[in-house]
Amino acid sequence: MEKAARLTNKRKTVYKRIQAEITEKKSRFIATVAPVASEDEAREFLRAMKKTYWDARHNVFAYRIGFENETRRFSDDGEPSGSAGGPVLDVITGENLTDIAINVTRYFGGVLLGVGGLVRAYGAAAKKALTTAEIVEKIKYDASIVTVSYPLAAKVRREAEKNGYVIKNAEYADDVRFEFLSPAGDGHFASFMADLTGGGAVIEPTGGAFGFWRGGELIITD
Repeated sequence: MEKAARLTNKRKTVYKRIQAEITEKKSRFIATVAPVASEDEAREFLRAMKKTYWDARHNVFAYRIGFENETRRFSDDGEPSGSAGGPVLDVITGENLTDIAINVTRYFGGVLLGVGGLVRAYGAAAKKALTTAEIVEKIKYDASIVTVSYPLAAKVRREAEKNGYVIKNAEYADDVRFEFLSPAGDGHFASFMADLTGGGAVIEPTGGAFGFWRGGELIITD
């Protein structure tokens, strides 16, 4: 079970919004890629795309969101069934990306492409955008508040960071409260803290968080 949990802890996504364009038989295909943390965020992004490209013939989209219980949606937006949104989603899943939405805007150039041509064009536009995007590894963490006495604080900070646990925040009052992030499914954090402090730590699980490392900094996304 622990191994299976670890496999779902890390997924790839894009760092920030990126755009690319191709032309196929006079039709312009503008692919906009964005990181999204929820389906509501994906819908908001897609509404903004429709507003920006209100005069386009089609605004095709696909998105994939989540870790264990993922959500996948796509739309052909008036193109022949299976010729547009599906190929864009195939690009996303083929690259094993999640928490991502892609909108491909088409300005019709007057030449019909046929179903095969549309499949290739929409897929190629999405792929071109992804080749220019910065891909990051998104990690699922468990969050905990660990309260220790002052004499233990320096040791806890040093040894925890040495073992790969992340201190998101620290508060110094009557005692020291650390907000720790540990890889989800790790299963060893509580026992590690208990052994480290001789049972002197109070550990309170507080949920979870998602983030990715960039330039030596953990960026929390939600």
